[in-house]
Formats: sequence, structure tokens, C-alpha cells
Amino acid sequence: MGSETSSEKQGEGSCLCGAVRYEVRGPLRPVIYCHCQQCRKSTGHYMAATAAAREDLVLTEDRGLKWYRSSDVARRGFCGTCGSTLFWEADNRGHIAIAAGTLDGATGIKGEAHIYCDFAGDYYNPAKDGLPVHRAHGASVMPPGD
Repeated sequence: MGSETSSEKQGEGSCLCGAVRYEVRGPLRPVIYCHCQQCRKSTGHYMAATAAAREDLVLTEDRGLKWYRSSDVARRGFCGTCGSTLFWEADNRGHIAIAAGTLDGATGIKGEAHIYCDFAGDYYNPAKDGLPVHRAHGASVMPPGD
């Protein structure tokens, strides 16, 4: 995935069974919570994802890594052994989203916003945590409680 760089390791993570392990050797973006139907279906709830430059993600174990082409603009990485959701990668972009829950230990990153909230399940309210809530990606912010 990434090449060896001189950057110091910023984080590391893995799937549930360890068949996919990675290091991040660059800064991590704040967490974005995505409520789109694809994220809900692939995770069972909604996706909480940070991101890093593609070249800063270094796979240290990839025997379980599988990719699913989820749309004509992106693919999703998961473990073919245990089923853990790991990555989301858009075509022709310089970064890769990383499922925040797959990172090991304290990261220091914080949540930034909720996106695609028009698709959120009716059994939860994404506005409860006080972060900006967007109806769609980049759309106007909904007031908390909407």
C-alpha cells in the first residue's frame, strides 16, 4: 500500500484477527462520522473514519486484506478472514480513510462532523454529540436536534 518513509509512526492498527495490520506514518485527520447507506450497510451502524495520506499508510500484514468495489468511484478494504471493516479509498485521491475503531491505543484524534445525515437510521440521533451535522457531504449544517 504505502512505501517505507522516514516519517515517525503516528499510529498502528489491525483487524480483529490480525490478518491485516498497518502503521500510519503521517498525520491523521479528525474523525468524520458517515451515515450514508453504504457505510451503514458495510459497518452495521455508521462509519467513524479518520484518514491519512495514501503514502503514509504502510501495511505490515496483508494476508487477509480484500477489496470490494462499492461504487464506480471508490472501494472498501476489509479483512476476508474476520470481516472487519478497515479502509475506504476513493479513486484519484491522495488519501485513504481508515476505520477509527481499528486503531490501537490512544490516538489523540477527535470527532469533527457527521455527514450524509439524511440517511441516518431512525433509531439514533447524530446531533446528540454537538458536532456539526450535514444532511449530505458538504451540505448546509443542520441545527442540533433536527
